[in-house]
Amino acid sequence: MQMLRLPEPKLLFGHNQTIEDPRDGLTLFGPLDVGRTYGIRPAVIGTRAGIARFWRWVQSIQGPVNDDKRSRPPFPGFEAAFGVPFGASGVFERVVDEESLTNACNIVDVHQRVHTVVHLYSDPIRKTLDEDERADVWFVVVPDLVYERCRPQSVVPRWLQVKLPTRLSSGMARKLRTEVSMFDELNQDVVPYNFQPHFRNQLKAVLLDSNTPTQVVRESTLAPYDFLNKFGYPRRRIGGASEVAWNVSSTAFYKAGARPWKVADVRPGVCYLGIVFKRDDLAEDGRWSSCGAQMFLDSGDGLVFKGTGGPWYSEATNSYHLSEGAAQTLVERAVASFVERTGAPPRELFIHGKARFDDDEWRGFTSGAPRTTDVVGVRIRHAEDLRVYRPGTKALLRGLAYQRDQRTAFLWAQGFIPRLWTYPGREVPKGLLIDVCRGRAGMHTVLRDVLALTKLNYNACTYGDGEPVTLKFADAVGEILTAGPVTGVPLPFRLYI
Repeated sequence: MQMLRLPEPKLLFGHNQTIEDPRDGLTLFGPLDVGRTYGIRPAVIGTRAGIARFWRWVQSIQGPVNDDKRSRPPFPGFEAAFGVPFGASGVFERVVDEESLTNACNIVDVHQRVHTVVHLYSDPIRKTLDEDERADVWFVVVPDLVYERCRPQSVVPRWLQVKLPTRLSSGMARKLRTEVSMFDELNQDVVPYNFQPHFRNQLKAVLLDSNTPTQVVRESTLAPYDFLNKFGYPRRRIGGASEVAWNVSSTAFYKAGARPWKVADVRPGVCYLGIVFKRDDLAEDGRWSSCGAQMFLDSGDGLVFKGTGGPWYSEATNSYHLSEGAAQTLVERAVASFVERTGAPPRELFIHGKARFDDDEWRGFTSGAPRTTDVVGVRIRHAEDLRVYRPGTKALLRGLAYQRDQRTAFLWAQGFIPRLWTYPGREVPKGLLIDVCRGRAGMHTVLRDVLALTKLNYNACTYGDGEPVTLKFADAVGEILTAGPVTGVPLPFRLYI
């Protein structure tokens, strides 16, 4: 068994400089999009205590933040890293009444509970859209109570439960999702049941049509030492202060419309499309929706769109497959958005999925692409049947690969990172099984591209993820696209992450 060592993909930053770690690149050279934005003009909504914690955190990132750990490069300060200021005051500041929020979090019905809490935040944000000024990013600061009570499996203690009057049974609610009642009261009552009961996903779904970037952050993330256990330690383990500063700052810069970095030395005219399936429980028959995340590697940005819903799940094969027509439509939309951005169709289109593509799907994919475009289908999933151990106390290196044959290989996107002198994980690293199941492409090219795609998650300023951004984002934003009745218009990543 001979292992291959892939070179770590380098990232491009300001002044046309390249380096491996995004934190090093921002510290030394500044962001890629210098001058795209003149600063972060934040807006914030939360309780009075939450807003106070947010501004205290903003003040802390004006200067260096250092955890004194080699595995966590110090944060030099926002303006030092990104070349623009992070506003010390908000374009808008909206206070959520704490008593109203607590009462809403105690509503016994989970759909009514989450819907009520979401609108305590979304309604004030929407009211600002008619103003002349617009914030770059809305920071939605929530207490931990919202996280604990506003998820699908959350329950309210019996002694705190608040029951709202309703005229709907669960069966009637399901029926009214697809049928309009002649009674306006019933049509109003069913609205909370048209959304998945998950605060973050529902909030982003509700605000998608407003083109408003949001960053949901818990108060305990911004001020962990305000929430201590009986032993005097923070209740939550969230990493170091520098880690939080890097992650929130990089995503804020990206959501403001500027790219902090992109992959260096990429082949021009290459497009990647990740496809995942999410069950749409709001549909009458619980259909599966296809969700695509399209990444333009040469520009370092991407789009997300929702495919058509349908009976894509097969019990016989325990897998998901699009019809020929749905597959063709998905690729046609991806090619059209690529042409709109670059002026020409892609030379190569790599389609990433978690299952092999069947004949009908592949005919649809190839029919939707121009004849000049080479279409390649790649299955990517975590390998469960192979583990590689390294003698000693260190995990195996990130970037190692084992090519089993001409079309199949294993890639370890997680592992020991010499720059950080650590493996940022707990278990033995799992490899990714890379299977070029359709079309033709060199395996080394596919492996290098997949490794490069692990470095484009702007929502976390880390050395690299364990899976490519195509599948990671498609999976994450699929939760938002199926959280409620949202538009199918392709929208940028920054509105979802």
